[in-house]
Amino acid sequence: MSPNCARRAAGLRLHGLLAHWSEVMADAQAAQRVAQWLGWEMTVRAQRSLERRVRAAHIGQFKPLADFDWNWPANIDRAAVEELMTLQFMADATNVVLVGGNGLGKTMCACNLGYQAVLAGHTVLFVTAGHLLGDLAALDSDSTLRRRLRHYAAPDLLLIDLCAEHGDVE
Repeated sequence: MSPNCARRAAGLRLHGLLAHWSEVMADAQAAQRVAQWLGWEMTVRAQRSLERRVRAAHIGQFKPLADFDWNWPANIDRAAVEELMTLQFMADATNVVLVGGNGLGKTMCACNLGYQAVLAGHTVLFVTAGHLLGDLAALDSDSTLRRRLRHYAAPDLLLIDLCAEHGDVE
C-alpha cells in the first residue's frame, strides 16, 4: 500500500504528508485512513476537473444520445454516429462534418460528441458559427485576431454549429 499511496500523495502535491510519510505509515490504522483520504481527494478532484472542463466547453444542456429516437430520421447512419463516439477521428486528426436538414439531431450529436471527448480527457469548445464569426469580425487589430484564432484553435475538439441558437453557448 505504501508506494502506491506515496505516488498518489505526490500526485496531489501533499508535500507535508510526504515529509512525515514514514511516521504515518508506521501506524497501520493511520496508513489505512490516509489511503482512504487520498482516494476521496482524488475522486473529488477528478469530479471537479470534469465539471470545470464541461463548463469550459460551453456545451450547455443537450439530449443524451441514449435518448435519441433512431427510428427518426429514417436515413440516419447510426453506425457512423456510434463510430464517431469512439473518438477515433481525433486520434486520426480527421475533420467531421454533420450535414442534414433542420431538426434532425446534428446539434444533439455534436454536443454528445463534445461531452464524450470531455469524459475522455480532451479539451472541447462548442460555439455557434454566428458567435464565432461575430467575435472575429469585431476585432480591430491583426494581433488581437491572431490571439483570438489561437483561442479557437487551442481545444482538442472545436465544435462549430451553424444553428441560430443553442442552450448555454456564450
